[in-house]
Amino acid sequence: MDILTMNPISIFATFPSISLSFLVLIVFFMSKLGEKQKGKKKYHPIVDSTTKQLINFHRIHDHMADLAAKYKTYRLESPFRREIYTSDPANIEYILKTNFDNYGKGDYHHEILKDFYGDGMFTVDGEKWKEQRKVSSPEFSKRVIREVNSVIFSKNAVKLANILDESANSKETVDIQDLLLKSSLDSVFQVAFGIELDSVCGSCEEGANRFIKALDDASEMSLLRYIDMFWKIKKALNFGSEAKLRKSMEIIDVYMYKLIRSKAEQLSQQRDPTEKAENIMSRFWHYSSTNPKYLRDILINFMGGGKDTTGTTLSWFILMLCRYPHVQEKLAEEIKETTNTKRGSGTISEFGANLKEEAVDKMHYLHAVLSETIRLYPAIPVNAKVCLQDDVFPDGYNVKKGDMVAYPPYAMGRMKYLWGDDAEEFKPERWLDEKGSFKQESPFKFTAFQAGPRICIGKEFAYKNMKITAAVLMQFFIFKLSDDTKPVNYKTMLQLHIDGGLHVRAFRRINSY
Repeated sequence: MDILTMNPISIFATFPSISLSFLVLIVFFMSKLGEKQKGKKKYHPIVDSTTKQLINFHRIHDHMADLAAKYKTYRLESPFRREIYTSDPANIEYILKTNFDNYGKGDYHHEILKDFYGDGMFTVDGEKWKEQRKVSSPEFSKRVIREVNSVIFSKNAVKLANILDESANSKETVDIQDLLLKSSLDSVFQVAFGIELDSVCGSCEEGANRFIKALDDASEMSLLRYIDMFWKIKKALNFGSEAKLRKSMEIIDVYMYKLIRSKAEQLSQQRDPTEKAENIMSRFWHYSSTNPKYLRDILINFMGGGKDTTGTTLSWFILMLCRYPHVQEKLAEEIKETTNTKRGSGTISEFGANLKEEAVDKMHYLHAVLSETIRLYPAIPVNAKVCLQDDVFPDGYNVKKGDMVAYPPYAMGRMKYLWGDDAEEFKPERWLDEKGSFKQESPFKFTAFQAGPRICIGKEFAYKNMKITAAVLMQFFIFKLSDDTKPVNYKTMLQLHIDGGLHVRAFRRINSY
């Protein structure tokens, strides 16, 4: 095509692509020249670029899975940064455990995520990270989960089930993802602040709904920064995605600071300053700081992690049950047996109130179905660190100081060299032994919860919330997609939400109550 005959839009679209590709080629040849000069050092193959990632942004995790199937570890190079992606469990164990001190969040991740997450646990290293983990840990102890948090989970699961009961009465379609995310946020909100948000019932104030929407928008725009090399310019000009992020952060901060001020007033009026902490905010208030910005950062990290991980996983879980009805029925049977309940023996509220810890712990098949869902649809599909000093991976390849080093749980869950020829099949039985008991996998293979010193502090918290919610729902309802011919895809953001929600019909189980 003659460039003189091209329209202005075509020219605008073509030249940046050509220029960027040319720069990538220059970097590639320079790196190759550098490798020859250094002699013994060798580096992973360059098979990806920011251009390819931008083109595949709508399916970025499948793009990474395509590459991981060909290369266990590969590089992306651009004029501005170097990235390494590895699905090799040996390399991942080295990053997360063996040489943990050499791989942190670093300035790179902190700069990208600080507007959203600030100096919270997701973005910091060293003493700040250690302090936040230490102070938060009691909230995730088995005793607190059993005696306090499980009661909250059950109460919110019953609220959700009552809404579904109404939809079954009216034969209406519901967006189950929206309800599950709100229910998860309600639970996390109560654990964080000791406040009942009640977003799942729709009784919360309008400001709360705007806050919830802003959380999702901020997540999406923050992820885009990893690929958009011009985000700093956009931020300075308050343009495009950065303008949307700024607006979202204004909504989030107004709402958060209002809550923090209200809760701080209550805490400051306590007669006994050593009174036992009842939630995350009070723990940090009593322990270290009354700085509103610091509290805001900690609580945003906690709520972001809790709301999206459980709500998102349960959404994909319901999708899997709709696609595999035999799994849905097998689950319902296990729940009936472990709770020793008969059909028609009680209401939703009665079942939720009487759901015992011992019964939930015996639900091995439910644990397997949730884990299989997480394997294929991890709430956090990619996790990344920064190499702090030059290093060598166990596979013998070199890593440079400043390299971003990422491992992709979404891609890893689909790798045949990790899970066998049936890796892309939904098969909960892979998580059960010969006796039907749940069996753990190596955290360096099943990486959704990280591993080593930075293993997810809320793993048991999340599983307990999901199991209680799932048990209540499966005891009373059968789920079917409103349109099983419509494709279901993820939305590209920090968490793996279902794009456009998940629209289902809930049917009462015959003689369920």
